[in-house]
Amino acid sequence: MSTVVLPSVYVAGVGMTPTGKFLDRSIKQLTADAVNAALADAGLATADIQAAYFSNATQGVLEGQTMVRGQIALRPLGIEGIPVYNLENACASASSAFNLAVQAVRSGEVEVALAIGAEKMFCADKAKMFSVFDGAWDLQNIEGNKTTLLAMGSGIEPPEGSTSKAPYSLFMDIYAAFGRFHMREFGTTQRQFAAVAAKNHGHSAHNPLAQYRNTYTIEQVLDAPPITYPLTLPMCAPISDGAAAAVVCSEAALSRLADRRRAVRVLASVVATGTTRKPEDVGQHITVKASKLAYERAGVGPQEISVAEVHDATAIGEIVQSENLGFCEFGAGGALAESGATTIGGRIPINTSGGLESKGHPIGATGIGQLHELVTQLRGEAGARQVQGARLAMAENGGGLYGIEEAVCAITILGR
Repeated sequence: MSTVVLPSVYVAGVGMTPTGKFLDRSIKQLTADAVNAALADAGLATADIQAAYFSNATQGVLEGQTMVRGQIALRPLGIEGIPVYNLENACASASSAFNLAVQAVRSGEVEVALAIGAEKMFCADKAKMFSVFDGAWDLQNIEGNKTTLLAMGSGIEPPEGSTSKAPYSLFMDIYAAFGRFHMREFGTTQRQFAAVAAKNHGHSAHNPLAQYRNTYTIEQVLDAPPITYPLTLPMCAPISDGAAAAVVCSEAALSRLADRRRAVRVLASVVATGTTRKPEDVGQHITVKASKLAYERAGVGPQEISVAEVHDATAIGEIVQSENLGFCEFGAGGALAESGATTIGGRIPINTSGGLESKGHPIGATGIGQLHELVTQLRGEAGARQVQGARLAMAENGGGLYGIEEAVCAITILGR
């Protein structure tokens, strides 16, 4: 069978706002900052954009703005008269927007496309703020969902005093159950989860766009206020506002760039939906399947990846996904993190941005925020957090829950 050679697609420019709590800034303002930065980075103008893919997951719940979010956010920038698509795919919304922008360019339909994710999650009403997560699973089977997912954590009894008295998202209980499953099945320890959090907070200290830039030792992470066992506060991603954008272009469009040498090639962009499986069938996890397809399309293997950004809504997620992406054997993710292999200077640096735990998690922007970090790394422009000699970079971005795993997973591989 002959191999089909697909047209090359490039990331020509990226832009990202700081991530944090911005009560005085609107979705339009955050969008403008990210888009203008991405266009300036590419050396292009709004007139060069031929299609736009706008990602947002919470504005409908928090502000009542639905249906035409992208058109409303982008027209003040002069982006009008072109196709504008609105994307909502849980925490993988931005990566899904990027995937469609890549497809549009690769198909030849357009030469330059914009992918933009923007999110404003902070509001004074905390109950309303946390309610944005309620629709990220099957609302017609809430009790069944809870029973199935929380049962994964059975067999590991949470110690007394290890649950927060303050409100938190139900998803944290579910992530904690995933963590206790990993502890029961593979012997993973709470200290290993803490090692992930301490490492990521250490990385974010060098990231001027990160929501948190304070460092922690492993002991400080363990001694921090509990959320739900085995999670403590520094192990969990915060509520965040922010935006990120990427300009995607064809080979032909590279000639219009200010400096084509800074363009980064998209080797693979894959979006997959979860399947029905048993908890112990870890080899059938959605991320395993999606990453295998991405590796095949990119023509590389996990041992060749220089740096990765993975979806660490909690520290547990980084350990699980490091295994699913093939960076270590199943069950060995905790030991991998504790060994220092995933820190800058280690064998496979993960979440050099600080990850969702520390950089922040504006959910409709997170996926492109990950790509912003990876493009910066591949260009050699990451400063104190630079991975030396970075040549291939990988992002994993998951969203929602269906059954016992994410409802959607997006994998991107970039290269120079």
